[in-house]
Amino acid sequence: MIVRPSEDRDVEAIWRILEPIIRAGETYTLPSDMNRDAALAHWRAPAHEVFVAEEEGTVVGTYYLRTNQMGGGSHVANCGYMTAQDASGRGIARTMCLHSLERAKARGFRAMQFNFVVSTNERAVRLWQSLGFETAGRLPGAFAHPELGFVDALVMFRAL
Repeated sequence: MIVRPSEDRDVEAIWRILEPIIRAGETYTLPSDMNRDAALAHWRAPAHEVFVAEEEGTVVGTYYLRTNQMGGGSHVANCGYMTAQDASGRGIARTMCLHSLERAKARGFRAMQFNFVVSTNERAVRLWQSLGFETAGRLPGAFAHPELGFVDALVMFRAL
């Protein structure tokens, strides 16, 4: 697997990854009825450095890296990751996160923070913990899960 910067030719592949996750509404705070153009504009925002993970020429994951806050918080990075549903469980998110940690260091960030990890996304929580992220805070009932109702969101943090 390789992780590389996203190119214009990756737009459709990125949308194929984003759409089912957005529609499910279980892990991201994006509206489940968000249209293609709005979703891609969000993911590929000018302030986001976007990457894709490829296996044998097929895009199987994507992530963005950005500054978490401006000014006094600009030394902390933030990322969003999505893996193709048919590629789940193959270590793609781990590979993308490890890549993002190295890229963030190279860009001079001192830490990485995930602002809103849905607590019921247990695989992601375990993965981030295994990569050295700690839960810095819990936001009780902050996420309206489509099946489970109001569930907690976690703020996760790791120094680089």
